[in-house]
Amino acid sequence: MCNHNRIASVSGKTSDCCYVAVDHLNVDRDGYVPSDIGIGAGNYIDFVYCLDCGKIISTNFPIPEDVVKEALR
Repeated sequence: MCNHNRIASVSGKTSDCCYVAVDHLNVDRDGYVPSDIGIGAGNYIDFVYCLDCGKIISTNFPIPEDVVKEALR
């Protein structure tokens, strides 16, 4: 965590319309929000981030590449 206190919460219902790509792994996903990568799951995007440094705040980081590949499968 970055120790800043200017935190923004983001949430939204995607209705199966979410696109995530990880270029260096050559994987992407179009549909449900992938779980296990720190941005939400299913139909819901849900995360908090720091307005000072821009980092998403979660206890899930770092996320191993095999978990990312499985989540975007």
